[in-house]
Amino acid sequence: MNTAVKIIAFAGSLRSESFNHLLANSVAKEALLAGAEVEVISLTDFDIPLFNEDLEKQGPIAGVEALKDKIRQADGLIVASPEYNGSVSGVLKNALDWVSRTAPDSTPAFANTTVALVATSPGGLGGLRGLAHARDVFVGMGALVLSQQLAVGSAYQAFSPEGELLDSNTAEQASSIAKSLVDTTAKLK
Repeated sequence: MNTAVKIIAFAGSLRSESFNHLLANSVAKEALLAGAEVEVISLTDFDIPLFNEDLEKQGPIAGVEALKDKIRQADGLIVASPEYNGSVSGVLKNALDWVSRTAPDSTPAFANTTVALVATSPGGLGGLRGLAHARDVFVGMGALVLSQQLAVGSAYQAFSPEGELLDSNTAEQASSIAKSLVDTTAKLK
């Protein structure tokens, strides 16, 4: 029985009007059209403290465990990674640091997970520098990161009021990366 791949999409931003939330949603819609089961989540839905091993020693933290469970249940991820000072956002890195921690009797959250990285920013490079750092982090945690990625510049002009990508070439790239994620993940499942 062949079941649809399960994809979780999220942005590494807490801002309610984040352009990266819009981009994560756009790519998630394309993954849905490509046949995946897709859930878009927000890191604001999980109460995740700053990483601290002293807190970790006190026992499981509900928000961290909930995010770990979501990621463990997913076959693939769409991650819209904002670029902060040429790297990933502190919010994203903190969440990944927590989720990467594995108890001795648990499956690593990123084991056998395929990741599509995308970014957008008001600048001309669209978050490209931060994607390189995000790639390093995910690879270091054992995820398979697609070589294809998407960086959308001029974010203030990139989306319609409804959150759709305005440029047809960019929309086509979003569709292509979503299809690649779904196809690659299905083959590995």
